Amino acid sequence: MCGIVGLFCKSPELEPRLGDYLAAMLEQMSDRGPDSAGVAVYRDPAPSGSSKLTLYSFDTEMSWGALSAELAVTFGGAHEAGVRANHAVFIVEGEAAEVEDWIRRHRPDVRVMSAGRVIEIYKEVGRPQVFVQQFHLGDIEGSHGLGHTRMATESRVTTEGSHPFSTGLDLCLVHNGSLSNHNDLRRWLRKEGIRFGTDNDSEVAARYIARRMASGEDLGDALRMVLKEFDGFFTLLVSTHDQFAVVRDAFACKPAVIAEAPGYVAMASEYHALAGLPGIEEADVFEPMPEEIHLWSR
Repeated sequence: MCGIVGLFCKSPELEPRLGDYLAAMLEQMSDRGPDSAGVAVYRDPAPSGSSKLTLYSFDTEMSWGALSAELAVTFGGAHEAGVRANHAVFIVEGEAAEVEDWIRRHRPDVRVMSAGRVIEIYKEVGRPQVFVQQFHLGDIEGSHGLGHTRMATESRVTTEGSHPFSTGLDLCLVHNGSLSNHNDLRRWLRKEGIRFGTDNDSEVAARYIARRMASGEDLGDALRMVLKEFDGFFTLLVSTHDQFAVVRDAFACKPAVIAEAPGYVAMASEYHALAGLPGIEEADVFEPMPEEIHLWSR
């Protein structure tokens, strides 16, 4: 059992409070996931020709300034965009894949949590209320975001194994459920040259979608293939730099509620996580049906 939340701002007036709303929604999902919590937010695009990366370090005394200097020497320019707890966001000149490869080879003490132009990811083990305070979610502004509270059932409780999972540029996924064929999917993806960082079945789901989109499919097409290829029980919330999508398996036993209002679309595992949103009383609130794909674009 886990908790999923997400908010997609159709109106720019809501963007300054994105972090406030996500924080409140996450806290409402605490009982569904006390093991870890995390969010992905979309904001502050990197300049053209640059990439934005969210990095995580095991070292609580990590010198992010020293890493910034290393990246600047290697790639001709880098600056630290912000530090939250043991995560830091960097803007680096050049392609994200090249920066990720360099970090993998030269800085084993650092993990890449996300890469793209607009995405930032923050996640950590522990109760959601502590996470919200530790990462100062309330001061985050942005166009959209998603979050997750985890109750681990099939893999270890670690920072890396927490959600969200970002496996493509500005692509992100949170998952409630369990995939019964994730080992088969993992083997297929490994044959395709895909690396894995955890034993979490949700990472398999995220990498599967990223692989389909890298081959030319759009997000809707990739999710239609999810419905064909995935076995198990799942509710997925997936986002890109300009899209927000929800899909459930054929049995739809993992809860999900969507609220659509003039200024936003919101999703949560339970309604009470949506109850504090502005104008919720007038919103169109509904439960997505089995194997329906709901997708919104900016």
